[in-house]
Amino acid sequence: MKLAWITPRFSPEGVVGGAETLIRHLASLAAEAGHEVHLLTTCARDHFTWVNDREPGEEVIAGLQVHYFRVNEDRDVGRFLEVQNLIDRGRAVSEEDQEAWVANSVCSRDLNAWLEQEGSTLDAVLAGPYLFGLTVEASRVCHGKFWLVPCLHDEAFARLDVIAKMFREAQGCLFNAEPERQLAAELYGLPVEGNPVVGMAIDPVTSDGEGFRTQRGLTKPYVLYCGRREEGKNTHLLFEYLNTYLERRADTVSVVLAGSGDLQPPETLRPHILDLGFVTEQEKHDAMAGASVFIHPSTNESFGIVLLEAWLAGTPAMVHDRGEVLRWQCESSGGGLWFRYYPEFEAMLDLLLETPELAGKMGEQGRQYVLDHYNRQAISDRLLSALENT
Repeated sequence: MKLAWITPRFSPEGVVGGAETLIRHLASLAAEAGHEVHLLTTCARDHFTWVNDREPGEEVIAGLQVHYFRVNEDRDVGRFLEVQNLIDRGRAVSEEDQEAWVANSVCSRDLNAWLEQEGSTLDAVLAGPYLFGLTVEASRVCHGKFWLVPCLHDEAFARLDVIAKMFREAQGCLFNAEPERQLAAELYGLPVEGNPVVGMAIDPVTSDGEGFRTQRGLTKPYVLYCGRREEGKNTHLLFEYLNTYLERRADTVSVVLAGSGDLQPPETLRPHILDLGFVTEQEKHDAMAGASVFIHPSTNESFGIVLLEAWLAGTPAMVHDRGEVLRWQCESSGGGLWFRYYPEFEAMLDLLLETPELAGKMGEQGRQYVLDHYNRQAISDRLLSALENT
């Protein structure tokens, strides 16, 4: 088959968001299975500015034919933000406003032109995540061959008419987890048949938690958060809870952060934090292996990649109760606990820190769950089964 996969960003080094990582992974599995794979993306690196800071063109990277296209530079960012703010506040927006939101989102006429030119030779076009103009426009250009990799969240954008139309008219969706598929069924009436849960493979790695602790001078147990620091990831709540915990449990635990973002922790929490910033994949895995607990507070995830990576390192997790997918992964695996309010957070963290036997058992259950359900062969089988029905 000749397949086009579309993602907003692509980095040869692999340092991009979870949705982009997912699509690159699925495209790579399709290429490994012998399909002709074209990965279409933009010339942007920064997901805030979307400035075209690489040259358009093509290159072959790890078996993928990667095509870079320029983001439309004449988009009206002010108009986009005006409508986006209305949507964020739960206001009703007209069809005209929704179309303006799509048109002034991240879009690429050059990418659309490639799809129009090559469309007759393509067997399927698979794009995501759902809330980019790039994805919506591809669904229109490739009507009848379009598959969605939505990374769907329960949020106001998912309830727009323009988004519902895209879901209902797609040939099918590749979901990451059962709660995501159930959400699509509730919002759009999508049937289970023809809309499979595929997910993403998490490859085992060798990690050295003790070496990380020694190298970083960590003498106390520590909790770990990996990812962007922003309100969309609920890290403001995590900082608040950790700050309260350390006020009540002075010097019992350290906090290690990996990733970046503008959201700053309270001044009283800072003395307890080791901020790694951006780290290599190996150091991330070492940090996960050395942690007593991995905490993932986000309530807007369609797939917990870092959660599964932490389990592979044998580390138990805590997630937010309102994060449907992350809670489902914890329930399915037995590898984590879920909290909603601070008293639950404190009780669960106490339990995991004070009963290492239980923490170790949960970490091992999480690890086995990943090995059983998210190994490369299992994901490849689910993906190839879905592609056979395109």
